[in-house]
Amino acid sequence: MLNLKENVQIRPLGDSALVIQVGEGINEAIQKKVQNILNLLEIHPFQGFIEAVPAYNSVTVYYNPIDVYFSNLEKGVEIPYENVKTKILSLMNQSHIIEMPKERVVKIPVVYGGEMGPDLEFVASYNGLTPSEVIKIHSSAEYLVYMIGFAPGFPFMGGMNKQIATPRKETPRLAIAPGSVGIAGNQTGIYPLETPGGWQIIGRTPSQLFLPDQSPPTLLQPGDRIQFVPISMERYKMD
Repeated sequence: MLNLKENVQIRPLGDSALVIQVGEGINEAIQKKVQNILNLLEIHPFQGFIEAVPAYNSVTVYYNPIDVYFSNLEKGVEIPYENVKTKILSLMNQSHIIEMPKERVVKIPVVYGGEMGPDLEFVASYNGLTPSEVIKIHSSAEYLVYMIGFAPGFPFMGGMNKQIATPRKETPRLAIAPGSVGIAGNQTGIYPLETPGGWQIIGRTPSQLFLPDQSPPTLLQPGDRIQFVPISMERYKMD
C-alpha cells in the first residue's frame, strides 16, 4: 500500500495556498504519490478548495482563506493554513479506502521528418543514428506525463531513451507550429499552441492538445501514458 505521508512536507505559500512536497527528484514512484494526492482532493475537496496544481515532486493547493475560516469557526480553528494542512493529512490517512482511476494510455499519431520534422536529420546526426532509427526509438517508448505547463496542454513527460537526447537549439525559433513534437536534452514534448521555442522538432501530430471548450480543457493529464505512433502525411491530412 502506498504511504502518502512518508517523506511528505507541507509548507505555506502566501495566505491562500500551500505546497505539499512529496520527495526529491523525478521518478514514477514520486509521480504516483502526486497523482494520488490530486485524486483525493478531487474526490473529497474541502470547503474553500480552489484547485490543486501538480509538479514533478509536489502539489500546490490553492484555497479561499475566508471560506476556510468561516467553515471552521465553530471548531475554534482560526488559521486557515493550519486547518487546510490538517484536512490534507487526514485525507492522506484515508487513501487506502478510496479507489483511484486507472491509468490512461493515449496514442499520439505523428508524421516524422520533412517539413513536419525539420530537425530530425540533426537529431540523427548528433547521435550517430539514421532518421529511421530515431523514429523507431522515439516511437517505441511509453512516456509518462508528469505535469502540464509552459503553455496550455503542454505535457512534461519522462521516459525518453537517452540514445536520442539532443540539446536545445542555440537560437530558438520565433514560432513553432501547434502539434510539433520536439526533443530538448533528455525530454520530449508536444507544442499545443504556436509559441516560440528552442526544442529540436522531429515531427508533428494532428491531435489537438488544448481544448478550451471541453472539461478538462487539455487532451493529456498528469499520470497518462503516451505512445507515439508514426503515420503518413496522407493520414495526417485526413485526421
